Amino acid sequence: MPYEPPTHTVERSIRATTGAKIVAGVDEVGRGAWAGPVTVCAAITGLRRPPAGLTDSKLISPKRRTELAGLLEQWVTAHALGHASPEEIDELGMTAALRLAAVRALDALPVRPDAVILDGKHNYLGSPWQVRTVIKGDQSCVAVAAASVIAKVRRDAMMAELRSEFADFGFDANAGYPSPVHKAALEVLGPTPYHRLSWAYLDSLPQWRHLKKVRLSAEAAALESGGQLGFEF
Repeated sequence: MPYEPPTHTVERSIRATTGAKIVAGVDEVGRGAWAGPVTVCAAITGLRRPPAGLTDSKLISPKRRTELAGLLEQWVTAHALGHASPEEIDELGMTAALRLAAVRALDALPVRPDAVILDGKHNYLGSPWQVRTVIKGDQSCVAVAAASVIAKVRRDAMMAELRSEFADFGFDANAGYPSPVHKAALEVLGPTPYHRLSWAYLDSLPQWRHLKKVRLSAEAAALESGGQLGFEF
């Protein structure tokens, strides 16, 4: 299906209305996975023409996505990754974990952005960052699309490294998301050290339900905004 390539329209608007000179695009991957970290990439691209075929990582084949990520890492002005571990997700909730990963990515950039374009409609980053949220920003904004591709490819590679230790879970194919292979392995073997143990999927696994973690922090519970995705086995 043809799609419109991303542009610098939002970045130009931010520059014109706020005076920002350095604008970073931010996107996440792994929010809905049952295992592995949530990963955020922050990318600074300037206003240059991007490599051909750039769009939301979900719209690109795995082979092309990997090739494009390699090109983008050389093309962008700067980029950095931030992660929040399964333990941090369990302790803080997804919204706070996303913010933690995003701040880690932004802090790891060689320069501090004056403004951030955040994919989606929810500003999970907050103060003191100047944020513009853009629904489907990973399709419409060059910097966010670049961050989307880099984040997806690098997190997928991290999860694929677990295949030798946890071959039955198929992490190299599902990246920690709830595929049939993943679900079948969970039923028999239970969660690995890389699983998120506060999530609703454990409610469907009576023999492993005792492992479920409950966040005790009222503040963390208040920050949570639908990050836990429940799936029936």
